[in-house]
Amino acid sequence: MDLRRNPRVRVKEVRLLSSNWYITRANRIELQRADGSWVEAERETYDRGDGACLFLYDDLARTILLVRQFRYPAYVNEHPDGMLLELPAGLLDEDDARTAITREVEEEVGLRLSDVRPVFNVYMSPGSVTERLHFFTGVYRSGDITVGAVAGVADEAEHTEVVEMPFETALASIGEEIVDAKTILMVQWAALSGPFAVP
Repeated sequence: MDLRRNPRVRVKEVRLLSSNWYITRANRIELQRADGSWVEAERETYDRGDGACLFLYDDLARTILLVRQFRYPAYVNEHPDGMLLELPAGLLDEDDARTAITREVEEEVGLRLSDVRPVFNVYMSPGSVTERLHFFTGVYRSGDITVGAVAGVADEAEHTEVVEMPFETALASIGEEIVDAKTILMVQWAALSGPFAVP
């Protein structure tokens, strides 16, 4: 109710719809049009907190590390089996983004990294989800991990399989085997201006 950063937006009412897993709110707002008139609109927001993800690569072997895990929302929306190939990622919880992604990579992949570098921050689904995702990169060496290992936090019903893939295969898999947006963003970034960019 106290948002004042944009003078062309007035928050009139906020109602809590659900706080079962995360928080969903119905918001009644007024937006000022270009001609100065005001229009009322309703928008729902889904607040799950901010998150972080990490693009793990070996520039010598030209490979990347991904995880395969079950995603129920993708499964109910026509993904064949719900098993998505994606970057290691997770919510920040109470941590800063760097600490959170270091924790998540250790949980999901089994790697303890000391050097992760920020790339950019992105709103992944700004029409309804409040989450801002922090993107990082980190270097690993092929052979330092167990491909096919199963990891994850059992208490959270998390079950991740470690997948190592040649970078060129990942690039060619966009829209086919790789359909996760954060992963596509980073594979394309790596090809255009990241570690696998052609000088």
